[in-house]
Amino acid sequence: MNIRPRRLRTTPQIREMVKETTLALSNLIHPIFIIEGNNIKNPISSMPGHYQLSIDQLDKELIEISKLGIKAVMLFGIPKAKDATGSGSLKNDNLVAQAVKYIKSNFPDIVVCADVCFCEYTDHGHCGKLDHNNDVDNDGTIKLLAKQALTFAKAGADIVAPSANMDGMVGAIRESLEQEGFAKTAIMSYSIKYASCMYGPFRDAAQGAPQFGDRKTYQMDPANSREAIKEAELDIAEGADFLMVKPAHTFLDVIYKTKEHFPEIPLAAYHTSGEFAMIKAASEKGWIDEEKAVMEVTTSIKRAGADLIISYFCKQIAQYLAK
Repeated sequence: MNIRPRRLRTTPQIREMVKETTLALSNLIHPIFIIEGNNIKNPISSMPGHYQLSIDQLDKELIEISKLGIKAVMLFGIPKAKDATGSGSLKNDNLVAQAVKYIKSNFPDIVVCADVCFCEYTDHGHCGKLDHNNDVDNDGTIKLLAKQALTFAKAGADIVAPSANMDGMVGAIRESLEQEGFAKTAIMSYSIKYASCMYGPFRDAAQGAPQFGDRKTYQMDPANSREAIKEAELDIAEGADFLMVKPAHTFLDVIYKTKEHFPEIPLAAYHTSGEFAMIKAASEKGWIDEEKAVMEVTTSIKRAGADLIISYFCKQIAQYLAK
């Protein structure tokens, strides 16, 4: 038998015809950092091209991504005042809730995802309230996560995205949403979130680094993959509408395994700030071609099984796809 795979690689047109994995604008979610105040556009030094934006500075960003065809955003809040329980994020007029209302009023076609966590809102930088031993109080925290998620739902968020990695958080949020008449609000759980070194630039951007210790008691060990399936199963049982793997391109095997086990559940993958920064730094040194690297890595995340990709390269990807 004369099998010659190179026949299917002879021209760009044929290669396009037989391409197995295709990126689309509908696969992308663009992260935005909302900072309290007015007329603020602070560049994030470790994340070139990204800014902390006050609500009155959102228009330009949202107009730009809309023109590029990006259809969804993920919001993170940076308040002026923080306390031990992140109480400011529990008020109906909290910073992210205000941003959600603004976006849904002025850009109604954009899908708004709101990150649900406390690291940006607590003075200690951990993802929930602490007990008397300075450990994160799981059961106390899930009650607060449910309250925070409800404020975002009331503001008009299409999706709430709990990222605190507390046991039972999805169930608590789902119960709260159902009881308050927000059954249509979807939950995108950070089901499989590793205690990774790839979050450094994000912690600068969101001003949410832990002031002591680390998050290894509630985020997953990077050595584990079977545990990821257990975490996903629990979240599905509790009412998650989407699953997520974070980080993305350093955990492609986990993305693949998760999609193989749960093909019917939409799967997001978070291409993290550290993964973004590595490509940017290598590109600035002239060591790699940035466009080729971005598209190769993002395609690999999609190929591994991700349906949605949260990426700091969203605007660049959209521009590359338009060529």
